[in-house]
Amino acid sequence: MKRMVRAAAAAAVLSFVGGTFAAVAQENPAPAPKAAAAAAVPAEQSFRVGLVRQMPPLPPWIAPLTAPPENLGVAGAELGIRDALASGRFLKLDYKLETEVVPADGDPLPAAQKLAEAGNNYILLDVPAAQLIRIADALKGKDVLLVNVGAPDDSLRQADCRANVFHVAPNRAMLTDALAQFLMTKRWRNWFLFVGRTEGDRLYAEAVRNSAKKFGAKIVAEKVWDYGPDARATAQSEVPRATQVGEYDILVIADEQGEFGDILPYNTWLARPTAGTQGLMSLSWHPTMENWGAAQLQSRFFKQHQRMMQPLDFQMWEGIFSIASAGMKTRSSEVDKIRAQLLSPQYDLPVFKGVAASFRPWDHQLRQPILLTHATNTVTLSPQQAYLHQRTPLDTLGFDQPESRCKLD
Repeated sequence: MKRMVRAAAAAAVLSFVGGTFAAVAQENPAPAPKAAAAAAVPAEQSFRVGLVRQMPPLPPWIAPLTAPPENLGVAGAELGIRDALASGRFLKLDYKLETEVVPADGDPLPAAQKLAEAGNNYILLDVPAAQLIRIADALKGKDVLLVNVGAPDDSLRQADCRANVFHVAPNRAMLTDALAQFLMTKRWRNWFLFVGRTEGDRLYAEAVRNSAKKFGAKIVAEKVWDYGPDARATAQSEVPRATQVGEYDILVIADEQGEFGDILPYNTWLARPTAGTQGLMSLSWHPTMENWGAAQLQSRFFKQHQRMMQPLDFQMWEGIFSIASAGMKTRSSEVDKIRAQLLSPQYDLPVFKGVAASFRPWDHQLRQPILLTHATNTVTLSPQQAYLHQRTPLDTLGFDQPESRCKLD
C-alpha cells in the first residue's frame, strides 16, 4: 500500500510548460516545480524616474509662516514612489527616484541631461516654461519621456507643445475656466480684474479674459497694481482708493507671487468677494480636500512628511503615479509602451476627485477636476454640473481639441 501511494504521488507531480500540463515521473520532484515557477514569473521591470526642480526666487514679502517647505514637490514624488512600490511589488515592478535640485539662478538643462545619461527614462520637470522647452528639445529623439509637473503656461499646451512632454500640472486656462464656471453658476457675471506686475500675472490675466469671453462674463473694470509691496503696511488707506471703480460682482486677482492679493479682501471700497490667485482659488489640490479617498492620501503624506500636501506635492505624486499605473497595466517599463498606454482611451488615473483623470491626445494635458478653495475650506470642484461636453465634462476646462494650436511631431 505504501509503495502504491508513493507511486501515485510521483505520477501526480505536474509541471506547467508552454501552456499545457505535463506529468513529471521522478522520485524527487522538487527541482521541476522551481524551474517551472521561474519560467512562469516575468522578470522584474525597473522604472528609473528622475526629477529636476529649479527653485523659484522668493519675493521679499514672504513671511516665515507662509514660506514654502524645503521639500515642496519632492515630498509628493517620494510618496508617489512609495505608493507605486506598494502596488507594483506584486507584479514585480520596481520604482526608483533620483532628484536634482537646481538653484533659482542655475541651469536645469545639465541636470536633466545627467539624469537621462544615468538611465532615467522618465523625468519629472518643475522648471520655468522656457527651460522646459530647452530640455525637451535637447532630449528629443532619446528614449526619455518628460512630465511637466510645475509650469502652468498655456503656450506649452499650444504653439510651444512638444511630443516628448506630458503635462500633469493644470495650465492657467484650466484654472481660470474652473473659476469662471463657478462664478457664472453664482450669477456673478461682472468682474473687476486687478493685475500684478510680473509676467506670470500678465499671463494669468490673459487667461481670465479668455475665460470670461468663453463663459459669458464681463470684465467691467481692470487695473494694474503699481503701489509696490510697501502698500501692505498702508492697505487700509491705499486699497479703498484703488478699488473705487464703480459697480461689480467680484474682484478677480492676478497675483501669482502674492505681492498684494492677500491685502485686498476686507479692504475694498465695496463689500465684494475676491477670487483668482487669492481669495477663492482654483487649485489642483488643497489640504482641506477629504472626499473620494483624498483623506487617505492626505494621511499617508502627513505620516511620511509631517506636513500637509500642497498643490505641487500632489502634481509630483500624479506625475509618478501616472507612469506607475501605466506600468501596472502594461507590465513593462519600455517608454514606447508607457507612452502608448498614457494616450490609450482605456487609460485612467485615480486622482481622488470623484472621477478618473486621463491625458488629452492632442496636447498631452492631463484632464482632471479643479478644486475651488479658500484657506480653510474646499467650496466645490469644477467642471460644474451645468457644463456638458460630448466627450467628457473635463474637456470644458482648458483647451478642447477644436481650440488647440498644438502640433505634435
